[in-house]
Amino acid sequence: MNMNVSEKFFSASSELPSESAGPKLVSLFCGAGGLDLGFINSGFDVVYAADYDLSAVQTYNRNHAGKRANQIDLLETSAAELYQQAVIAPGLDGHIDGVIGGPPCQGFSRGNTGRCFSDPRNQLAVKYAEIVNYFFEHSKIKFFLFENVPEILASKNTEFLSMLREKLSENFIIHEKEINAANFGVPQQRHRYFIAGVSKHIDSTSFKFPEPTALTHKTVREAIHGLPEPIYYKKGCGENDIPFHPNHWTMQPKSKRFLTGEMPTGGRSFIKLEWGKPSRTVAYGNREIHVHPEGHRRLSIYEAMQLQGFPKSYRLCGSLSAQVKQVSNAVPPPVATALAESLKDLLF
Repeated sequence: MNMNVSEKFFSASSELPSESAGPKLVSLFCGAGGLDLGFINSGFDVVYAADYDLSAVQTYNRNHAGKRANQIDLLETSAAELYQQAVIAPGLDGHIDGVIGGPPCQGFSRGNTGRCFSDPRNQLAVKYAEIVNYFFEHSKIKFFLFENVPEILASKNTEFLSMLREKLSENFIIHEKEINAANFGVPQQRHRYFIAGVSKHIDSTSFKFPEPTALTHKTVREAIHGLPEPIYYKKGCGENDIPFHPNHWTMQPKSKRFLTGEMPTGGRSFIKLEWGKPSRTVAYGNREIHVHPEGHRRLSIYEAMQLQGFPKSYRLCGSLSAQVKQVSNAVPPPVATALAESLKDLLF
């Protein structure tokens, strides 16, 4: 594996990696493309991507060549229909090497106070398992990668996770690990749970999740200090009104707390970041965007993107709230790159 994959994203360059003719992937629940970006950066070719969120699909196609992302309700689409669209129709002759994706996690997330194992959104994880098994049967895919919040490991989800593991193990040897993005050069404490499945036809015993690449954790200061002030949202505000970067905008600070910069302890609505530490997890509701370290406003979307490790030239589409959702749900590209390198070293 490369010595420090995070440097590919935290360098002065703002260039996106180019598309390649490498091992072919299908991406499910692709969102804004953070996971895909890491795999593309490692030489994989994402030939088809799918998500229910139209703004995320627009973001994906804006930043990746070929307009390969499609708006699809995967819960209402059979595995056979998806295979037809992703593989048969484009004439790929069944040649797909892997499937990647992170089903929406609201049913498990700590931020959802009403979460429970029977939340219908959790069925998307089951659908993911159904799809990867179908793709194995018809394309003999070599691997899959599944991402979710670590709360899926909670005791109340034991029965559900046991069932999911059983389904994912039908054709794959599965490997599981919780990964903190801060250990891979991302200036953010972000813990996520990954399952890597390797085909039983491949010697999977040598697969290892990537080792941390960052000796010290990057800080908020290293990621966003010195940026110009963002534009505050107002009705009718669009990209042409945001001069520095089209995503460098945020909500107008209205609370009196922003006059002093002193924030209350506890709760989610006024978490103030510290310059000298990594950010708290970038996972926001519309009124829960973290407060800038200087305390006078909330972070801009662009600042949150930098805390996630996106290239400087990456652009999110949609309304402010749509962008909040996209940046919150994204897999940090440096983490995705490290995972992609581990799988590529084993399989190709």
